[in-house]
Amino acid sequence: MPARQPPVRRPPLKGHGATAAPAAPAGGLFVLVSCEHGGKHIPPEYREHFAGYAPLLDSHRGHDPGALLLAQEMAAALDAPLVAATTSRLLVDLNRSPGHPRRYSEITRPLPHKVRARIHAEHYLPYREEVEKLIATAIARGATVVHLSSHSFTPIMDGRVRNADVGFLYDPGRPGEVALCQRWLAALHGRAPKLRLRRNYPYTGRSDGFCTWLRRRYPAARYIGVELELNQRHATAGGPAWTALRADVVAALQAALHDHPTLQVHRAGLPGAESAPAGERSYMGRRAREDGTQEEGTSTIGKSR
Repeated sequence: MPARQPPVRRPPLKGHGATAAPAAPAGGLFVLVSCEHGGKHIPPEYREHFAGYAPLLDSHRGHDPGALLLAQEMAAALDAPLVAATTSRLLVDLNRSPGHPRRYSEITRPLPHKVRARIHAEHYLPYREEVEKLIATAIARGATVVHLSSHSFTPIMDGRVRNADVGFLYDPGRPGEVALCQRWLAALHGRAPKLRLRRNYPYTGRSDGFCTWLRRRYPAARYIGVELELNQRHATAGGPAWTALRADVVAALQAALHDHPTLQVHRAGLPGAESAPAGERSYMGRRAREDGTQEEGTSTIGKSR
């Protein structure tokens, strides 16, 4: 079994030097973007367990098509940190809470406990802890965190067509999440009135997920968690319409944050990373290439390209 590599920092992106992350102002927003299902990669040491499962990995069960690209574009537009994974959710689902019966798939659930424990230690924990570290540090500095979790959903589930282009998942009992989603939805409708936009669809905002888990740890006044769900038919079709949809979603998000009645958007970069370069850094057992590109199967955190 190959030894796990320690976290390494990426070199600065072209045009960026080392910068310090200023403390978040009291009452400001700290925006964080994450993508838990950004790819379908299976690390080499586990591929024997996935023999014959290529069609499943290629399907919505294996990853969320389009979610990573949109996450990168949201992070770039807001100059926000991005935490993203390209390892398949069929290895372990980073969006499921600890102890959830579907955190491991039907492929990995029957594996010996020591194998699942290694997957947990090498893939699940580092990702979740990285997100929580950013949130905790920003809140300690006086900011309110806006956490945007990027996902996509299959157009047809169990033979039923899902009637939405974009879904906004949030907790109706948390006023900050309600306000942000209302503004985001209204701004997106203004830009693209033909899109079918729905609240808490195709899932409820309170169903199990990373944002739901984080709500239990942080008060509503300090943590605003929204899961964005895009219909995968747009990513599959591609072309100018897909590009325009992403641009509209990002522009509407910028408008929603800018128009927030009480909070000022804070784009401070990485909290607690004063000595870090402004580029991405990789972790979870894979080494960044010398040219700064990402190896398949890694997770990254940093400024989006």
